Amino acid sequence: MKRMLLTTAALAAFAQISTAHAEDIAVLTPYLSSVATNEMVETFKTDSEAKGWTVNVVDTRGDFQQLASRVEDVTNAGADAIVLVSVDPNQIADQVAAAAGKDIPVFVLDGALADGVTANITTDNFALGTILSDYLFEALGGEGNIVKFFHSAHPGVRQRELALDAALEKNDAVKVIAEHYVQVPGPIDNARQAMETFIRQHGDKIDGVWAAWDEPAIGALLALQSDMPDADIVIAGIDGNPQAVDLIKQCTNLAATVRQDFPGIASAAVGEIETVLGGGEPSSREIFVEAKVVDRETLGANCE
Repeated sequence: MKRMLLTTAALAAFAQISTAHAEDIAVLTPYLSSVATNEMVETFKTDSEAKGWTVNVVDTRGDFQQLASRVEDVTNAGADAIVLVSVDPNQIADQVAAAAGKDIPVFVLDGALADGVTANITTDNFALGTILSDYLFEALGGEGNIVKFFHSAHPGVRQRELALDAALEKNDAVKVIAEHYVQVPGPIDNARQAMETFIRQHGDKIDGVWAAWDEPAIGALLALQSDMPDADIVIAGIDGNPQAVDLIKQCTNLAATVRQDFPGIASAAVGEIETVLGGGEPSSREIFVEAKVVDRETLGANCE
């Protein structure tokens, strides 16, 4: 009986220790419908749950006011860490500051830095925009008219736009003749509708499409296939969306994407969070994961 009591006590102590290490992580995003954002969240959940953490995911479907409110909720509930995915934390600065004030570390994936943010794990989005712009300009032979699809509310996408601006300053033979702020959720359909309008307005004056991420590139392609199926317009995007990669393999007008390592971003974030929750410091406040071009050549597609 005495031995049984000791064993029971030991098990109870072990349970207390295990519970103490079962971290409660709140993951919040307004863009879970995005393929890239969803890939990061799913990888983060898998890696976190393997460590015994509890992960609660909140999707506010493009609503930043609700995002701010839900960050307040998880802060008041005493989450061990808050993870913002594809968010500019400066847009909810008061809520981020409140979380930091309660010693809750705030991490951002594919976002930006702000006061109160422990670390931002992302790709160098200006570099992504530069790679995309250089690729498209070269594909056009250094001259021509392009249309631009963007979404400035996302901090990474904004950096890509700034990279395009810089590339245009260096090459005045390439002109932006139309541009569209893509609505999210629903970026493919929204971009398709905008591209249909551009085709009616500009027709064969369009030489290329610069898409700040792959969903608008896909939407532009759908419009082109419907309204100008024989056009040689070059479309390029960013993210390495599986649908986009498949369309590149099929030798469509979608010629390239710049692939971000979204699983790598999420996995790196889990490692940084583990360090911080263990009492350490992040390796850096801004951590960059590398990207690469995916096109017909790298995919081995025979498009002749």
